[in-house]
Amino acid sequence: MSYSTHRLILPAVIAVVFACGSHAFAEEIRIPLGQQNLTPEWRAQQPERGMTKSQVEANYGAPDSRQGPNGTPPIYYWEYADFTVYFEGDYVIHAVSKHLKATQ
Repeated sequence: MSYSTHRLILPAVIAVVFACGSHAFAEEIRIPLGQQNLTPEWRAQQPERGMTKSQVEANYGAPDSRQGPNGTPPIYYWEYADFTVYFEGDYVIHAVSKHLKATQ
């Protein structure tokens, strides 16, 4: 490469680096410690994977609503006040906490 080629390429490379660098950032989200579920106790308040529908109802009471079956294999979900439980057939496959709104 000749000197004149370097004179054209170097400014182009520098321009691309600065153009990309000025947009390469991420939004930072901060959640106060008091609003984070950092301890394993919150999971103990939900049904565990593999429990049956009858075990869930015996341990957590009747759900607020029952939905399903949907699809193949049949997927059901039960809504409780603080979480939702998903079943494949008769067995828990997942439990999800509901978002708690911050009190102000």
